[in-house]
Amino acid sequence: MGGAVRGVIVDHELLQYANGQPENNKSNPVLSMLRKLRFSNIHTAISYGLLLSAEQVNLLQTMAKLHSFECLPLTASSLDVAPQEIAHVWANISGTILYLLPNREEASSKITCTFFSIAPDAEVTIELHKSNKIYLDNLEELPLTICRLNKKAISNDVVTVGYIMKPSREEDFAKRGAFPMCPTPNGLIFLPLTFELPISTQLEEVDVILHKATDEIVFIELNNSLEPSNRIAYTTGMQKLQRYIDNHNHCFEVDPLKSIYPVLDRLKIQQLLLGLEDLNAEGRCTVRAPHFLKVNSFDEPDLVQKLHDAKLSVPSIVKPQVACGVADAHSMAIVFKVEDFKDLNVPLPAVIQEYVDHSSTLFKFYVLGERVFHAVKKSTPNADILSKSSQKNGPGPLLFDSLKSLPTGTADQHSGGQDLSLDLGLVNEAAKWLTRMLGLTIFGFDVVVSSLLKL
Repeated sequence: MGGAVRGVIVDHELLQYANGQPENNKSNPVLSMLRKLRFSNIHTAISYGLLLSAEQVNLLQTMAKLHSFECLPLTASSLDVAPQEIAHVWANISGTILYLLPNREEASSKITCTFFSIAPDAEVTIELHKSNKIYLDNLEELPLTICRLNKKAISNDVVTVGYIMKPSREEDFAKRGAFPMCPTPNGLIFLPLTFELPISTQLEEVDVILHKATDEIVFIELNNSLEPSNRIAYTTGMQKLQRYIDNHNHCFEVDPLKSIYPVLDRLKIQQLLLGLEDLNAEGRCTVRAPHFLKVNSFDEPDLVQKLHDAKLSVPSIVKPQVACGVADAHSMAIVFKVEDFKDLNVPLPAVIQEYVDHSSTLFKFYVLGERVFHAVKKSTPNADILSKSSQKNGPGPLLFDSLKSLPTGTADQHSGGQDLSLDLGLVNEAAKWLTRMLGLTIFGFDVVVSSLLKL
């Protein structure tokens, strides 16, 4: 064996691609798999034989270019020839190469995965015996196969992190270099878990489980009389994962499901954040939660008085009490007049929050264990600008989805954080306090700096 997996070639017959425009194949699961490999710095290519029609070759080449793969014409798929051709094309690569072909030998498996080693200026040889072949039923097994080969190549001296989250989130992280399948310098291997395969088989290779369980929620019941575990329904796959974790102690879970319950409920979050006041001290910036009020109906006869008692005035931002995990958790509204609350199209129960002018600048903080990071993002404009913009679209509240259609300020309204006094020391204290209160290892929170006051 010659080291970790550094390249994967997939025969075009395994792609199951649609003829016509290459864009029609964007959601192709095989291409999605290959993108995972590319983001892990594993050289990735589609191979084809010289007898393929010019039209099909053109489609493959266009599709490969669209996804930043290589396209390798091979004179033969024979293992007597292909490794030498691949080694010539990938002359600067050193490591193990996987070559995936349709299985024409055993009817029980669909894919033959042959692996061999290459190195610069080295002769490529491959003995055609079973130890060089792995048979796969589908390409979903490929990451697990790569994980096993990598662990064997480096004598299992690694920590394997299995992770599960929705594909769009996973790809967004992967584009930024997260979740590499190749061993990292500090001895980590990341394995994408899938519910398409038996979860127990995958977790046998895993030391740490990293999950975004809120991506797997199908139902939430905000009933305080029930235990949190009885108020949340997860997908079948997530339930199987949790049962495995409960019955096996060799895997460390980040984070335990019981620790995420409070962050699913905006009311509980608001009530928790009231404790931030204890961090404030005389002579420096202050940190606090926005004023808030929970409502079960927007037609409550004493709503105006309740708003006043809660130190709320218009404009206010209205959010569903359910914070995440369901489709309409991000359906929100900004109301500019008390009359806007009547028949407001925001799911109930809801939390009405104070709208703080913040020069269209949002600081997004991320906590990873003991480390705290932040990024500056564009946000909604100050209330006067937002009100004028809303009036152009007619009277009434401004409805939006905070993930898809957040009304952000223009470049001249966005400060970029340069002229806002953010007390990083105080925010870091708040992050440590939240870590203790929530019992979470990985989480994020937003901070705005008032345009009128300090933090």
